[in-house]
Amino acid sequence: MAKVQILTMSGEAAGDIELKDEVFGVEINQNAIYAVIKNYLANQRQGTQSAKTRGEVKGGGKKPFRQKGTGRARQGSRVAPNHVGGGVVFAPKPRDYRYTLPRKLRRLAMRSALSSKVAEREIIVLDNLHFETPKTKDMIKVLQNVGAAKKALIVLPEKDENVIRSAHNIPGVRTALATTMNVYEILNYTSFIVTKDAVDKIETLFSKKDMREEAPLV
Repeated sequence: MAKVQILTMSGEAAGDIELKDEVFGVEINQNAIYAVIKNYLANQRQGTQSAKTRGEVKGGGKKPFRQKGTGRARQGSRVAPNHVGGGVVFAPKPRDYRYTLPRKLRRLAMRSALSSKVAEREIIVLDNLHFETPKTKDMIKVLQNVGAAKKALIVLPEKDENVIRSAHNIPGVRTALATTMNVYEILNYTSFIVTKDAVDKIETLFSKKDMREEAPLV
């Protein structure tokens, strides 16, 4: 098991924590990470792009000019794609880009992302993170005390409005819950700041044995 030092909000050492290898110490699977991030970005697309084909552009009922004798190339309609203001060839239409991936692959990618943060020593474990009132300057001071990078993801075990609002206006800092964080966010931010309680919840969520994982592959 990997052993990581626990820090207080003032940056002082508060003991060590052992992280489960089945969650934070697996072999990093780049293919799984790529597939999940690609899926995440595709699911974020609105798919509202739209352009008109020649059949949807107004006009085009009359031939622009006579067939012969003008010295110009023959034209049958002003809404043809080769005319300014005409229709678009293979025009994009609204569509849904969402698709799903197997649960086993998504869990593998999450374990790989978490393990990469431990391997690269970009994980910071706090014994506690709590503010009496939301104050941005207090959050900035905590980030400075623990040596966080400019881009930091703060993972909480449960929703805490004071913490969320304290970090909301800091550029490059984002908060997430242990139950809703995703692979893209973990890898997109340099520092992975997580509380001790959030670590317990993450290990509970991603160390459960999946019956399909235990089944032999055919």
